[in-house]
Amino acid sequence: MPKEYIFTSESVTEGHPDKMADQISDAILDYIIEHDINARVACETLLSNGFCIIAGELKTQIYAPMQEIVREVIREIGYTDASYGFDYRSAGVLNGIGEQSPDINQGVDQSGGEIGAGDQGLMFGFACRETKELMPLPISLAHKLTAKLAEVRKNGTVPFLRPDGKAQVSVRYRDGVPVGIDTIVVSTQHHHDVTLEKVKEAVLNEVIKEVIPPELLSDDIIYHINPTGRFVIGGPQGDAGLTGRKIIVDTYGGSCPHGGGAFSGKDPTKVDRSAAYAARHIAKNLVASGVCDRATIQIAYAIGVVKPVSVYVDTHGTSAIDEEKISQCVFALFDLTPKGIIQSLDLLRPIYRKTASYGHFGRENEDFGWEKLDKVDEIREYLGL
Repeated sequence: MPKEYIFTSESVTEGHPDKMADQISDAILDYIIEHDINARVACETLLSNGFCIIAGELKTQIYAPMQEIVREVIREIGYTDASYGFDYRSAGVLNGIGEQSPDINQGVDQSGGEIGAGDQGLMFGFACRETKELMPLPISLAHKLTAKLAEVRKNGTVPFLRPDGKAQVSVRYRDGVPVGIDTIVVSTQHHHDVTLEKVKEAVLNEVIKEVIPPELLSDDIIYHINPTGRFVIGGPQGDAGLTGRKIIVDTYGGSCPHGGGAFSGKDPTKVDRSAAYAARHIAKNLVASGVCDRATIQIAYAIGVVKPVSVYVDTHGTSAIDEEKISQCVFALFDLTPKGIIQSLDLLRPIYRKTASYGHFGRENEDFGWEKLDKVDEIREYLGL
């Protein structure tokens, strides 16, 4: 008997308060790292009704105009009118950022130019053959739906939409292979005088049918569009936002374990971020090389220690090659020290605001070095494929 099940993943728009917080934290990181590549940044953001608080720790030689950065991110997201419940011009911005602890810094910046891990922790990477970008289908489709919501709002195709929104996609699987979509959920903030029927029609025709491939659309799909019936109060007016509260949205939609560490606002010496990127780089190149159809990578670190304390490879029974041999290949071809990751993935650049909406993985962006298939030939040669 074939094993059948339904798996669900969600995404949120750039105007969701948690994602606003991620983008603000990463915009501050981008500004600082662009002007001081030796900076150490750990920036957290809180948004609520009418205000924004930034906090965390810095070690840098430059001045960053924090208030201006915060307001510009909010403006670009689309909170440009007080009637939306939040306005970049009038929102209060409080700066509570302090200096990085010297106890942490002495473990990170080591003699001889080595970099110790900025914290202990475990990070995961994942890849599979469900989509051309080697990502799970549910999270891939969910991100495309929320990105489309923002696109049709900003280009005026659906002018009554507002910045806050969510999407959720439930995919039906048979023996581990996606065979169709069971349910699509979309909730989007809208102008107060627009009817639910008009919202449903616009979302179905201008978002869902424009994003979901025709071969996956069927009359059997269940649609829940603004299922509460009304979504006028949204953004920070409706819900507080915090940096790092959408870690499953940021990664693989639940298809892979998560070590618990968030990404946004952290410079690449923080292995919560850089090692998760490295693990994705490994997993994607293994799958693309034909070694396996599915790969999960775990990397773990101790604070102040240069090399990882463990590296684990799981191909979920999809490889004919012994996993011990694959692990040896990973150790031979990938430098998993913090310095090695930073150099190989070119992470000392202001690229992080781009990552803070619609997922850190599976996106075609030349700045995302962890998505490059630059190790495929070396892997195949090492394993004799």
